[in-house]
Amino acid sequence: MADPSTPTPLETAGNDELEKYTLRGRRQIVQLLQDLIERRCLIAAHTGGGQSLMTAVLEVDEDRGRVVLDASPDPEANRRALAAPRLLCVTQLDGIRVQFPVSGLAYGQDRGQPVFHAPLPTQMLRLQRREYYRLLVPLTHEMNCLLKAEDLAHKQVEVLARVIDIGGGGIAVHMPAAAAEVVVGGVLEGCRLALPDGDPIDLDLEVRNINRQTQRNGAVQLRVGLRYAALPRPTETRIQRYIFHTERALNAKARGGL
Repeated sequence: MADPSTPTPLETAGNDELEKYTLRGRRQIVQLLQDLIERRCLIAAHTGGGQSLMTAVLEVDEDRGRVVLDASPDPEANRRALAAPRLLCVTQLDGIRVQFPVSGLAYGQDRGQPVFHAPLPTQMLRLQRREYYRLLVPLTHEMNCLLKAEDLAHKQVEVLARVIDIGGGGIAVHMPAAAAEVVVGGVLEGCRLALPDGDPIDLDLEVRNINRQTQRNGAVQLRVGLRYAALPRPTETRIQRYIFHTERALNAKARGGL
């Protein structure tokens, strides 16, 4: 199954720029949901308040007008999902952001396994705009970033966080929920990003968003979005070069060229 490195939700209400990327036709929506099943895409289902759980589309029942989603092994995460007015589901399909709301969630069983049932979404965002592009870092690259932060006792700590995606404006990392105290708007100075193609990069990072994610095994971790602060031009060029070369290699591999 695909790596659970999913982007945070985009605010679509009143955003005319995103309207042209929004699918509303039932046939298009069903096909895109089927694509998510076939590609085994993991989905971050956001319940609000910075909470989410990992799920996946298991079945699309077009005749009954419903979608079946995998439930979490964590009962508390399932309770949050059922209590939420909607789930905002976010994933990536071949590097393209897919986002859709699900409401009317109900708990059920499928072949003895816990699942969620919900009406088919009435719209799905399929965003291909280049400025929103974020490269999902291949697991084989094992990219990490050493974050310098404070723990709950306000003592300086260093946290080795796994980089899950990278773009021209910042990175997203996974880290244990109790590893450090990070707040939105805070700046982490003197961090060190380890790219696979050379010496580590020293940089300052601003915390842009924090999301608690309950993994399929029940473990809780933070997904932290970080923006580069005052990135020097040579460093920016090196990051863009890494993204370009990695994307080209992945596309060639997908076409059978590697």
